[in-house]
Amino acid sequence: MPRARPPAVAGRFYPADARRLAADLAGYLSDGARALPETDRPPPKAIIAPHAGYMYSGPIAGTAYAAWRPLKGRVQRVVLLGPAHRVQVRGLAAPTVDAFDGPLGPVPIDRAALDAVADLPQVVFDDRPHALEHALEVQLPFLQAVLGDFALAPFAVGAATADDVGAVLDRLWGDAATRVVISSDLSHYHDHRTAAALDRRTADAIERMDGAALHRDSACGRIPIRGLLSLADRRGLTVHAVDLRTSGDTAGDEDRVVGYGAFLVEAER
Repeated sequence: MPRARPPAVAGRFYPADARRLAADLAGYLSDGARALPETDRPPPKAIIAPHAGYMYSGPIAGTAYAAWRPLKGRVQRVVLLGPAHRVQVRGLAAPTVDAFDGPLGPVPIDRAALDAVADLPQVVFDDRPHALEHALEVQLPFLQAVLGDFALAPFAVGAATADDVGAVLDRLWGDAATRVVISSDLSHYHDHRTAAALDRRTADAIERMDGAALHRDSACGRIPIRGLLSLADRRGLTVHAVDLRTSGDTAGDEDRVVGYGAFLVEAER
Protein backbone atom coordinates (compact mmCIF):
# COMPACT_ATOMS: atom_id res chain seq x y z
CA MET A 1 0.00 0.00 0.00
CA PRO A 2 1.43 3.45 -0.92
CA ARG A 3 2.83 5.47 1.98
CA ALA A 4 2.32 9.22 2.13
CA ARG A 5 3.79 11.94 4.30
CA PRO A 6 0.82 13.76 5.87
CA PRO A 7 0.85 17.57 5.90
CA ALA A 8 2.49 18.99 9.01
CA VAL A 9 1.57 22.68 8.82
CA ALA A 10 -1.79 22.75 7.02
CA GLY A 11 -4.15 24.86 9.09
CA ARG A 12 -1.25 26.88 10.50
CA PHE A 13 0.97 28.06 7.64
CA TYR A 14 -1.80 27.85 5.04
CA PRO A 15 -5.49 26.85 5.01
CA ALA A 16 -6.33 23.19 5.52
CA ASP A 17 -9.63 23.67 3.71
CA ALA A 18 -9.14 22.98 0.01
CA ARG A 19 -11.62 25.62 -1.21
CA ARG A 20 -10.21 28.39 0.91
CA LEU A 21 -6.66 27.36 0.01
CA ALA A 22 -7.45 27.39 -3.72
CA ALA A 23 -9.04 30.83 -3.42
CA ASP A 24 -6.05 32.22 -1.53
CA LEU A 25 -3.64 30.79 -4.09
CA ALA A 26 -5.64 32.26 -6.97
CA GLY A 27 -5.38 35.67 -5.35
CA TYR A 28 -1.65 35.46 -4.73
CA LEU A 29 -1.01 34.28 -8.29
CA SER A 30 -3.23 36.92 -9.85
CA ASP A 31 -1.55 39.70 -7.90
CA GLY A 32 1.85 38.16 -8.63
CA ALA A 33 1.20 38.10 -12.37
CA ARG A 34 0.44 41.82 -12.32
CA ALA A 35 3.69 42.46 -10.45
CA LEU A 36 5.86 40.61 -12.98
CA PRO A 37 7.64 42.69 -15.61
CA GLU A 38 6.50 42.19 -19.19
CA THR A 39 8.87 39.89 -21.06
CA ASP A 40 9.10 37.66 -24.09
CA ARG A 41 11.35 35.24 -22.24
CA PRO A 42 10.15 31.66 -21.82
CA PRO A 43 9.12 30.64 -18.28
CA PRO A 44 12.12 30.34 -15.95
CA LYS A 45 13.88 27.04 -15.42
CA ALA A 46 14.09 27.62 -11.68
CA ILE A 47 12.65 29.90 -9.04
CA ILE A 48 13.56 30.88 -5.49
CA ALA A 49 10.47 31.37 -3.32
CA PRO A 50 9.86 31.97 0.42
CA HIS A 51 8.36 29.48 2.83
CA ALA A 52 6.69 31.30 5.74
CA GLY A 53 3.01 31.30 6.59
CA TYR A 54 1.01 32.49 3.62
CA MET A 55 -0.23 35.63 5.38
CA TYR A 56 3.40 36.73 5.53
CA SER A 57 5.11 35.34 2.42
CA GLY A 58 2.24 34.22 0.19
CA PRO A 59 2.19 37.41 -1.90
CA ILE A 60 5.91 37.15 -2.65
CA ALA A 61 5.71 33.44 -3.46
CA GLY A 62 2.80 34.28 -5.73
CA THR A 63 5.04 36.56 -7.78
CA ALA A 64 7.59 33.79 -8.30
CA TYR A 65 5.03 31.12 -9.16
CA ALA A 66 3.05 33.40 -11.46
CA ALA A 67 5.96 33.17 -13.89
CA TRP A 68 5.15 29.45 -14.27
CA ARG A 69 1.47 29.85 -15.11
CA PRO A 70 2.09 29.13 -18.83
CA LEU A 71 3.54 25.73 -17.85
CA LYS A 72 0.35 24.08 -16.61
CA GLY A 73 0.21 20.50 -17.88
CA ARG A 74 3.72 20.73 -19.37
CA VAL A 75 5.93 19.91 -16.36
CA GLN A 76 6.51 16.30 -15.33
CA ARG A 77 9.10 16.73 -12.58
CA VAL A 78 9.82 19.37 -9.95
CA VAL A 79 13.09 19.21 -8.02
CA LEU A 80 12.45 20.96 -4.70
CA LEU A 81 15.18 21.85 -2.21
CA GLY A 82 14.98 23.73 1.06
CA PRO A 83 16.78 23.96 4.39
CA ALA A 84 16.21 21.35 7.10
CA HIS A 85 14.96 23.38 10.05
CA ARG A 86 13.97 20.68 12.56
CA VAL A 87 16.21 17.63 12.13
CA GLN A 88 19.96 17.72 11.60
CA VAL A 89 20.96 16.37 8.22
CA ARG A 90 24.36 15.55 6.84
CA GLY A 91 23.99 16.15 3.13
CA LEU A 92 20.66 16.15 1.29
CA ALA A 93 17.84 14.02 2.69
CA ALA A 94 15.38 12.42 0.28
CA PRO A 95 12.21 10.68 1.47
CA THR A 96 11.29 7.01 1.17
CA VAL A 97 7.52 7.60 1.10
CA ASP A 98 5.51 7.42 -2.11
CA ALA A 99 3.80 10.80 -1.91
CA PHE A 100 3.47 14.06 0.00
CA ASP A 101 -0.18 14.60 0.91
CA GLY A 102 -2.00 17.90 1.33
CA PRO A 103 -5.36 19.66 1.13
CA LEU A 104 -5.23 19.75 -2.69
CA GLY A 105 -4.42 16.04 -2.92
CA PRO A 106 -1.25 13.95 -2.94
CA VAL A 107 1.87 14.78 -4.92
CA PRO A 108 3.66 11.59 -6.03
CA ILE A 109 7.35 11.22 -5.33
CA ASP A 110 9.50 10.81 -8.43
CA ARG A 111 11.22 7.60 -7.43
CA ALA A 112 13.16 7.41 -10.70
CA ALA A 113 14.68 10.84 -9.99
CA LEU A 114 15.70 9.88 -6.47
CA ASP A 115 17.14 6.59 -7.70
CA ALA A 116 19.20 8.55 -10.24
CA VAL A 117 21.08 10.35 -7.46
CA ALA A 118 21.11 7.55 -4.87
CA ASP A 119 24.77 6.77 -5.58
CA LEU A 120 25.93 10.29 -4.68
CA PRO A 121 27.50 10.24 -1.21
CA GLN A 122 25.75 13.46 -0.13
CA VAL A 123 22.28 11.97 -0.73
CA VAL A 124 20.70 10.11 2.19
CA PHE A 125 17.26 8.55 2.42
CA ASP A 126 15.53 9.55 5.62
CA ASP A 127 11.90 10.52 6.24
CA ARG A 128 12.58 12.13 9.61
CA PRO A 129 13.81 15.50 8.26
CA HIS A 130 10.70 15.73 6.11
CA ALA A 131 8.10 14.76 8.72
CA LEU A 132 7.66 18.20 10.31
CA GLU A 133 9.52 20.36 7.79
CA HIS A 134 7.56 23.36 6.51
CA ALA A 135 10.07 24.70 3.98
CA LEU A 136 9.13 22.15 1.33
CA GLU A 137 5.51 21.58 2.29
CA VAL A 138 4.35 25.16 1.83
CA GLN A 139 5.56 25.13 -1.78
CA LEU A 140 3.33 22.21 -2.77
CA PRO A 141 -0.03 24.02 -2.96
CA PHE A 142 1.52 26.72 -5.16
CA LEU A 143 3.04 24.06 -7.40
CA GLN A 144 -0.25 22.20 -7.67
CA ALA A 145 -2.18 25.37 -8.45
CA VAL A 146 0.26 26.45 -11.16
CA LEU A 147 1.39 23.18 -12.74
CA GLY A 148 -1.41 20.68 -12.16
CA ASP A 149 -0.08 17.12 -12.03
CA PHE A 150 3.66 16.48 -11.62
CA ALA A 151 6.06 14.25 -9.71
CA LEU A 152 8.25 15.61 -6.92
CA ALA A 153 11.93 15.09 -6.12
CA PRO A 154 12.26 16.75 -2.68
CA PHE A 155 15.45 17.26 -0.68
CA ALA A 156 15.88 18.67 2.82
CA VAL A 157 19.34 20.24 2.78
CA GLY A 158 21.52 20.20 5.87
CA ALA A 159 25.31 20.18 6.25
CA ALA A 160 26.31 20.30 2.60
CA THR A 161 28.33 22.36 0.15
CA ALA A 162 27.32 24.22 -2.98
CA ASP A 163 29.07 21.50 -4.97
CA ASP A 164 27.00 18.83 -3.19
CA VAL A 165 23.79 20.60 -4.16
CA GLY A 166 25.02 21.44 -7.64
CA ALA A 167 25.86 17.81 -8.39
CA VAL A 168 22.32 16.71 -7.50
CA LEU A 169 20.75 19.50 -9.52
CA ASP A 170 23.01 18.87 -12.49
CA ARG A 171 22.05 15.21 -12.64
CA LEU A 172 18.33 16.00 -12.40
CA TRP A 173 18.35 19.15 -14.56
CA GLY A 174 16.56 17.42 -17.42
CA ASP A 175 14.72 19.19 -20.22
CA ALA A 176 11.82 21.63 -20.34
CA ALA A 177 9.61 19.14 -18.50
CA THR A 178 11.75 19.51 -15.35
CA ARG A 179 11.75 22.61 -13.15
CA VAL A 180 13.58 23.53 -9.95
CA VAL A 181 12.43 25.32 -6.79
CA ILE A 182 14.69 26.55 -4.03
CA SER A 183 12.74 27.34 -0.87
CA SER A 184 14.26 30.10 1.25
CA ASP A 185 13.42 33.11 3.34
CA LEU A 186 15.91 35.96 3.63
CA SER A 187 16.89 37.94 6.76
CA HIS A 188 15.33 37.09 10.11
CA TYR A 189 14.12 39.21 13.02
CA HIS A 190 15.47 42.66 12.30
CA ASP A 191 13.40 45.81 12.16
CA HIS A 192 11.86 46.45 8.74
CA ARG A 193 14.35 49.11 7.64
CA THR A 194 17.39 47.03 8.58
CA ALA A 195 15.92 43.91 6.97
CA ALA A 196 15.10 45.71 3.74
CA ALA A 197 18.69 46.90 3.42
CA LEU A 198 20.11 43.45 4.20
CA ASP A 199 17.76 41.79 1.75
CA ARG A 200 18.64 44.24 -1.00
CA ARG A 201 22.30 43.31 -0.59
CA THR A 202 21.37 39.62 -0.63
CA ALA A 203 19.30 40.08 -3.77
CA ASP A 204 22.18 41.89 -5.46
CA ALA A 205 24.52 39.00 -4.59
CA ILE A 206 22.05 36.45 -5.93
CA GLU A 207 21.56 38.41 -9.16
CA ARG A 208 25.30 38.54 -9.77
CA MET A 209 25.49 34.85 -8.82
CA ASP A 210 27.88 35.48 -5.96
CA GLY A 211 26.98 32.59 -3.68
CA ALA A 212 30.06 33.18 -1.56
CA ALA A 213 28.60 36.52 -0.46
CA LEU A 214 25.64 34.82 1.21
CA HIS A 215 26.02 34.33 4.96
CA ARG A 216 23.94 33.09 7.88
CA ASP A 217 21.93 36.31 8.06
CA SER A 218 21.34 36.44 4.30
CA ALA A 219 19.03 33.47 3.77
CA CYS A 220 18.14 30.29 5.63
CA GLY A 221 18.34 28.45 2.30
CA ARG A 222 21.74 29.86 1.40
CA ILE A 223 23.29 26.41 0.80
CA PRO A 224 20.77 25.26 -1.84
CA ILE A 225 20.80 28.78 -3.31
CA ARG A 226 24.59 28.61 -3.66
CA GLY A 227 24.32 25.26 -5.42
CA LEU A 228 21.73 26.58 -7.85
CA LEU A 229 23.71 29.74 -8.58
CA SER A 230 26.88 27.78 -9.30
CA LEU A 231 25.10 25.50 -11.75
CA ALA A 232 23.08 28.30 -13.34
CA ASP A 233 26.28 30.26 -13.95
CA ARG A 234 27.88 27.27 -15.66
CA ARG A 235 24.81 26.80 -17.82
CA GLY A 236 24.69 30.43 -18.91
CA LEU A 237 21.51 31.40 -17.08
CA THR A 238 20.67 34.67 -15.39
CA VAL A 239 18.87 35.45 -12.12
CA HIS A 240 16.40 38.30 -11.61
CA ALA A 241 14.73 39.45 -8.41
CA VAL A 242 11.07 40.19 -9.16
CA ASP A 243 9.77 40.79 -5.63
CA LEU A 244 11.49 41.79 -2.41
CA ARG A 245 9.43 42.48 0.70
CA THR A 246 9.34 41.76 4.42
CA SER A 247 6.63 40.57 6.74
CA GLY A 248 6.35 44.24 7.71
CA ASP A 249 5.05 44.92 4.21
CA THR A 250 2.56 42.07 4.23
CA ALA A 251 1.49 41.60 7.86
CA GLY A 252 1.95 45.05 9.37
CA ASP A 253 4.41 44.67 12.27
CA GLU A 254 7.69 46.37 11.34
CA ASP A 255 9.54 45.88 14.62
CA ARG A 256 10.73 42.30 14.05
CA VAL A 257 10.36 41.03 10.52
CA VAL A 258 11.44 38.27 8.15
CA GLY A 259 12.56 39.08 4.63
CA TYR A 260 11.24 37.38 1.50
CA GLY A 261 12.35 37.39 -2.11
CA ALA A 262 11.10 35.99 -5.41
CA PHE A 263 13.78 35.19 -7.97
CA LEU A 264 13.59 33.82 -11.52
CA VAL A 265 16.44 31.78 -13.02
CA GLU A 266 16.12 31.93 -16.77
CA ALA A 267 17.93 31.73 -20.07
CA GLU A 268 19.95 34.75 -21.11
CA ARG A 269 18.70 36.39 -24.28
